[in-house]
Amino acid sequence: MAIRLALAWILAMAAVPVFAADVDGFRVWTDPEKTRAVLDLDERTEYQLFTLDSPPRVVIDLDKSSLGHSLDLVPEHAGVISGVRHGAPDKNTLRVVLDLANQSEVKSFLLEPTGAYGYRLVVDLFPKNSGNRKTALKHVSAMQASSRDVVVAIDAGHGGEDPGATGKNRTREKDVVLAIARELKKSIDAQPGMTAVLTRNGDYYIPLRDRFEKARKYRADLFVSIHADAFKNRKVSGSSVFVLSSKGASSEFARRLAASENSSDLIGGVTLNDKDDMLASVLLDLSQSATMEASHAVADSVFGSLKVMGKTHKNHVEHANFMVLKSPDVPSILVETAFISNPSEEKRLKDRGWQRRTARAITDGIQNYFYMSPPPGTWIAANRQPVRHQVVRGDTLGEIANRYRVSLYSLRRVNQLKTDNIRVGSELLIPTT
Repeated sequence: MAIRLALAWILAMAAVPVFAADVDGFRVWTDPEKTRAVLDLDERTEYQLFTLDSPPRVVIDLDKSSLGHSLDLVPEHAGVISGVRHGAPDKNTLRVVLDLANQSEVKSFLLEPTGAYGYRLVVDLFPKNSGNRKTALKHVSAMQASSRDVVVAIDAGHGGEDPGATGKNRTREKDVVLAIARELKKSIDAQPGMTAVLTRNGDYYIPLRDRFEKARKYRADLFVSIHADAFKNRKVSGSSVFVLSSKGASSEFARRLAASENSSDLIGGVTLNDKDDMLASVLLDLSQSATMEASHAVADSVFGSLKVMGKTHKNHVEHANFMVLKSPDVPSILVETAFISNPSEEKRLKDRGWQRRTARAITDGIQNYFYMSPPPGTWIAANRQPVRHQVVRGDTLGEIANRYRVSLYSLRRVNQLKTDNIRVGSELLIPTT
């Protein structure tokens, strides 16, 4: 009798599905190239994915899995996905179906846990016959003519599944920097001879290297990455401007030189793969040196404008090995607009008026730089106006001359200064050559 009961219990247990993973989250967002759907899993699991036509849909079968979270679709971010549903083709399989508005190419992969995230099954959907990106590139390319606009690529940091830093009141970095980036685009577009493009204009993630590669494809004259800093000490405050460190530049130089042997890596429109090692090295070194020099110059100018606006974290431009600053032929800076970890600055970051003022200060710095060093063939080169600097506390005449890359003698002469004494609040005319 006992044996028969034990056998019956074993058979009953064998009939009960054993679940390896729970789907405890579902998120969708769309960028100009694709729609990304993410299923958050509490454990690793096997899966199968296939597509069906008439109507188009993606079917995902998760082995030994169960649904622990509702599959809610937010229309604003749904992109090519028109609906989502689930079912169970057998007792050990969870089936998730993504209904599509039109035919799409599909890529999927399982991500390992990192940071606050566990396992994630990612499904990328690329709509066929999508011309958004080509249209944007064509629009920017049309400006690469005589008296063209200066092009500034603006990169809002983080996005999508990467929220960045979070403030005490749950403000997310990815949201506020996108708002500031949009304000910066408006401000730059309003200036004669200048046009801005956004690397992202929504809540989606772009890989770091792809961000500055977008700037290169747009033939940008400048790349500006916008962030909001965080620190364990909530009292730390102020804005910062970063350029690439020499260590970061050296590592990127080696990577680019190695890549040039197997790919048509370009620097300033020059192909490296048909050059011998020595010539490729010289060309890349010249391009990178010129780019870093220009990056320092524009960083100094933007830092000076932010300093006029309010408190800066340090009294100079800083250096760091940020991936997004590694373009070999596009001058690049990263602006930490404020500390989101500081409660007062977190509040400012959400204020539309403060966002506009910050964008205007960054624009002033960028505009001053291009009026000092206009790219040949641009509208600014033909029509630039005098550059003026407002003196703030702590400025010295020598530091101002260094910031704008002009001689101390010419700065004195154009402003008719007999001494190096300058008054806070006064304006200095910056000589241009």
